[in-house]
Amino acid sequence: MAWLFAAKKDEVAPGSAHMVEVAGHAVAICNTGDGVYTIDNKCTHDNGPLGQGKLDGKAIECPRHGARFDVTTGRVLALPAVRPVKSYPTRVSGEAIEVEIG
Repeated sequence: MAWLFAAKKDEVAPGSAHMVEVAGHAVAICNTGDGVYTIDNKCTHDNGPLGQGKLDGKAIECPRHGARFDVTTGRVLALPAVRPVKSYPTRVSGEAIEVEIG
């Protein structure tokens, strides 16, 4: 696998999420302030756009029905979702955020 450019570092402010497409995958890049993480942009409950949800620490809430996920692992934190979202290796390299999509 290769690291792929996803966004400029300054496009994803601490405490926010940013939706992008990388290698044909819609993902949400989440900056917790302590790190940058990437997850699928679709809620596993009803395909809601997670990148439009509220990021609170390391948890993101789907704007449709309130399902919550850990952005560091994709693990479900709150119903109505029961399946995790996929998470991707992410790194900051200089001014670029890069993701491995496999």
